[in-house]
Amino acid sequence: MAVPDFFLDSVLSIDLEKLKKRGITHLLLDLDNTLLPRDSDEIPAEIKTWALSLKEEGFSACILSNNWHNRIAEVAGDLGFRLVSKAVKPLPPAYFLGMHRMNAHSGSTAMIGDQVFTDVLGASCLGITTILVLPLSKHDLKHTLFLRKFERLILGNRHAESSM
Repeated sequence: MAVPDFFLDSVLSIDLEKLKKRGITHLLLDLDNTLLPRDSDEIPAEIKTWALSLKEEGFSACILSNNWHNRIAEVAGDLGFRLVSKAVKPLPPAYFLGMHRMNAHSGSTAMIGDQVFTDVLGASCLGITTILVLPLSKHDLKHTLFLRKFERLILGNRHAESSM
């Protein structure tokens, strides 16, 4: 079952020091509803600051997105992150490609995303630490909204925490 290792309210709640103590220095990141609200091009100031702190703390990051629009390349470039688009998560090839681009392995990598059936499931199958965050907006694709009902069953009574 795809139960996340951590369930947080936001990427901003991630304790980078705790990740480093677990040997994690590489991050695979979903984009839509994880870093930005779905279909948004504007990077919030706090996400820009967080992205800078990743670099300062010695982390490398790669956006892993099922999306294919031009805006994801622009966002990845603006944040200074590598990118794997058209990822077809939860299938393994994109996770391997993202880790390859960061010169990482599953033990040094965490996947951060807002969906159990894509982000968490795919990473869990590969032994990657998973961090589920609450989606940034209620707006999403119809199939994602449908799957969110099953996510609630998997998560049970677990609630997002405000810190690791």
